[in-house]
Amino acid sequence: MDDLLITSSANPRLKALVRLRRRRARDEAGVTLVEGFEELELAVAAGVVPRTVFHCRDLMLDPQRQERLVNDQRARGVETIALSRAAFEKVAYREGPDGFLAVLPALGSPLDALDVPADAFVLVAEGIEKPGNLGSMLRSAESAGVHAVIAVDPVTDWGNPNVIRGSKGAVYAVPVATTTWAELGPWLAARGIRLVATTPDASALHTATDLTGGVAIAVGTEKYGLTDQALAAADERVRIPMAGEINSLNAGVAAAIVLFEAVRQRSL
Repeated sequence: MDDLLITSSANPRLKALVRLRRRRARDEAGVTLVEGFEELELAVAAGVVPRTVFHCRDLMLDPQRQERLVNDQRARGVETIALSRAAFEKVAYREGPDGFLAVLPALGSPLDALDVPADAFVLVAEGIEKPGNLGSMLRSAESAGVHAVIAVDPVTDWGNPNVIRGSKGAVYAVPVATTTWAELGPWLAARGIRLVATTPDASALHTATDLTGGVAIAVGTEKYGLTDQALAAADERVRIPMAGEINSLNAGVAAAIVLFEAVRQRSL
């Protein structure tokens, strides 16, 4: 069956779609937006069922292959809507759209709903304000085999389109949750997970610290680092050695460095 074809950007469905770029609108509707074939494909592979898939054949890089994703979702009962090129370019939020924009259920789960093994490998991101940094952390976490990523008092939300874009869809491949230190401390303790805080003021190097077993690596903002509350909650503090005058790495880069040191240790 052919999809409904929308050609006008004034269509009410497309106006509602544009409103979902705002966090408040996403929170109220309990949904998020995913743009891009690769990102949507990864979300679907992780078991997510989209609510609606908007697509534009004229913008697809490989229509014959990529339309299979649309057909598969339609066969599952997912609403699929075709857009003209002009209409799609009006609702797309990134440059160079590839013809895929979907409305998916909201991301994240309650902290207690996270199911992690006894030797849990966790990334804790505190107060991250830049969606791109949070997305980058998610990509590194997924590549490193992290069991969960937990945001403590985040400024941005998991459903921010730029978080999803920056993560290349990895936000759907790694369990994520949002919490506070008051909740996280007891959760870690109950599971025997050590909290390792990254800070340039630490004396121990990340390479000289045991990152095996149940461990949660905490990374803070680029400007201020981890808060005093986070540092006080930590079982250990580590620093990344830096030879330059600037003692602040990009938060995503810092997370990747320590995560992959943990990967090296855990693979020995």
